[in-house]
Amino acid sequence: MDRIITIGRQYGSGGREIGEKLAKHYDIPFYDNELITRAAKESGFAEESFAHAEDKATNSLLYSLAMGINVYGNQDFGFLGLSLDDRIFLAQSDVIRKIADEGPCVIVGRCADYVLKEREDVINLFISASMDYRLHRAVHDYGVDGKKAASILVKTDKRRGNYYNYHVGEKWTNLNNYDLVVRSDLSGIEGAVNTICAYLGE
Repeated sequence: MDRIITIGRQYGSGGREIGEKLAKHYDIPFYDNELITRAAKESGFAEESFAHAEDKATNSLLYSLAMGINVYGNQDFGFLGLSLDDRIFLAQSDVIRKIADEGPCVIVGRCADYVLKEREDVINLFISASMDYRLHRAVHDYGVDGKKAASILVKTDKRRGNYYNYHVGEKWTNLNNYDLVVRSDLSGIEGAVNTICAYLGE
C-alpha cells in the first residue's frame, strides 16, 4: 500500500471501524482522534478546541460573516485576523499534510479529502448506510440511549456536514467528491473492508 486513504462517513455507518480495519490490514497508521492530539501538541491549541470545532460550524450566512467569510477567501485578514476556529482548521490541515508526507495512512474525517486534494496518491472514500442500520449501531455498538439515538444521529450528521460545507465550500454529501462510496448496511463492516481492498487492487 503506497496511498493515503481518507474516509468521510455518516454517523453510525461504521466508517471509523472500517478505517481501523483497513489500517490494520495494510499495516499503516490510523488517524482520527490521534490527529487531534498531534495537532494540539504541534499548534499549542487545547485538544478541546479541535474536538469541538465541528460543533461550532454552521452553514448560515450570519456565521460565515462572523467568522471572516472563510469560504470566499478574503486574503486581507492574514492568519492573526482569522477567527479561532479558522486558525484551528489551518493548524489541523497543516498536521494532515505532514502526516501525508510521512507516508501511507488512513485519515478519518477532518476534511482530509479537501486538504489533500492536490496530491495524486490519495483515495477518498465515503461510508454511508440506511437510517435503520445506523440507529441500530448507535444503540447496540455505541451505547446510545434508544430514545435519543435518532436525534443524536441527525444532529451529528448535520454538524459534520456543516463543518465540511463551511471549510470546503462544497456539500459533504456530494458523492462525486469521492472515489468510492460504500453502503455498509448492504456490505457489512467486513464486506466494506473487502470491497475497498478489491477496489484498491491489493
